[in-house]
Amino acid sequence: MKARRDTATPETSFRIRPEDWLNPLPLHDLFEQPDRPLELDVGCGKGRFLLAHAQGNPGVNFLGIDRMLRRIRALDRKVRRREIRNVRLLRMEAYYATTYLVPPDSVTTYYIFFPDPWPKKRHRDHRLFNPKFMDALHRTMRAGGRMHFATDHLPYYEAVCELFRADGRFKEVAPYVPAEEERTDFELWYIREGSIGRLSVEKQD
Repeated sequence: MKARRDTATPETSFRIRPEDWLNPLPLHDLFEQPDRPLELDVGCGKGRFLLAHAQGNPGVNFLGIDRMLRRIRALDRKVRRREIRNVRLLRMEAYYATTYLVPPDSVTTYYIFFPDPWPKKRHRDHRLFNPKFMDALHRTMRAGGRMHFATDHLPYYEAVCELFRADGRFKEVAPYVPAEEERTDFELWYIREGSIGRLSVEKQD
């Protein structure tokens, strides 16, 4: 699948053909500079982090993924209005996108901030982080690639830490703390209310 090339109004969001739903997408080819590193903002929401981080790192390509169409449409308008040329957007459920659509060894950095913690015990199978998702992360990350995670739900934070600390394919590194202008809308609201758990890991092979 190829993105439409247009130097005046670059194609920010894109559609997936049904025949490609189970195949890795040529994500690098969607960007004007396909040889640049690729970073993914999984659950990009309203895009405050993605917009600020992409503008501050013009030498990196960014893919924002979110399952809510209205968020993707609103963020698409912001990207176009600010003429940010290194961002592309995909409306898709995070687990599916990472498992099926992201090519192997393609991602240098994942940002996964404040995913739904599904706090009720009977709903925990819906959580994004589980052994299969970690397999997908490992498969799609480049050697030395990193994953940055944040949540306000501390029991979920402890569960995710436990998963990664038991997995020798990843090494814990200093947690990523966003700059003030990069903090998500959710974090700006919640940081006044309680603690935030942050975890960053690096792929080992």
